[in-house]
Amino acid sequence: MQTFFHLSTEQQHTAVALGFFDGLHRGHRKVLQAAARQANNGLLPVCFTFSESPKSVLRGEALPALMTREDKLHALAQMGIAHVYLTDFRAMMHLSARAFFTDILLEQLHVRALFCGFNYRFGKNAEGDVRLLQRLCVENGVLLTVVPPETDGGEVVCSTLIRRLIDAGDIRRANRLLGSRFGMCATVRHGKRIGRQLGTPTLNQTPAKGLAVPPYGVYASVVTLEDGISYCGVTNIGVKPTVGGTALLWETWMPDYAGGEIYGETADVRLLDFIRPERKFDSLDALKGEILRNGEQAKGIYQCVMRNA
Repeated sequence: MQTFFHLSTEQQHTAVALGFFDGLHRGHRKVLQAAARQANNGLLPVCFTFSESPKSVLRGEALPALMTREDKLHALAQMGIAHVYLTDFRAMMHLSARAFFTDILLEQLHVRALFCGFNYRFGKNAEGDVRLLQRLCVENGVLLTVVPPETDGGEVVCSTLIRRLIDAGDIRRANRLLGSRFGMCATVRHGKRIGRQLGTPTLNQTPAKGLAVPPYGVYASVVTLEDGISYCGVTNIGVKPTVGGTALLWETWMPDYAGGEIYGETADVRLLDFIRPERKFDSLDALKGEILRNGEQAKGIYQCVMRNA
């Protein structure tokens, strides 16, 4: 898969998925997978999106991301998207809806099939909606597929809902709506080695910038190391108040890991479920006892999730 940060004229006809696709939730995946299937009809599958959330630009404040850019690009490649355009929203936000369709989609991307969600908006001041897009496609001989809303428990699956679930610590449902597991891949860095002193050595990771922050606490997780092997994890997200910490950290103990140190390597940590809030303990012995109990809880959750995956 190729990624472009600026527009480039395509050399063949394309099938284009439109949207910001924050989190690549279940609804997003239907749009993208439909575009990817057009490769069977000789069209190049393309995702046209932005490097920054349009809502964040317009509001002047960043919305917490549901996944890192690296995770998004990796997932898009796995879906069969051939080209991804991560363009600058500020450079296009003043284009009229018709100019965006004509100048970008037709003249530069050579689109022959378009795919979007039911609530897609485009053009200056979001003047264009699905109804206008349908008219433009008919006028120019472009096939348009509008994907209906995906629902869960009577609610429409959307990034706003998933952010609320993560804010509330409802990781299990957030993962179900995402169609993947919330988390990150980051470098393992040196800590104070307190976990090693307790017999529960941990992977210390700085959270990805801009990524949504769940409630501080302990989570069951699945950890995949660079060798591709996965382990049950007990992940503490917070500041480690028992040992006087102040910086936000993801700290993960793998109860069944018996390998060597992996400082400087990357570890992929995905949350499975919330176990308990972060709290300050009176002693390291009390902390150790709780970590061991959390380990048993995490193993139960991990085994259940992996069995039903």
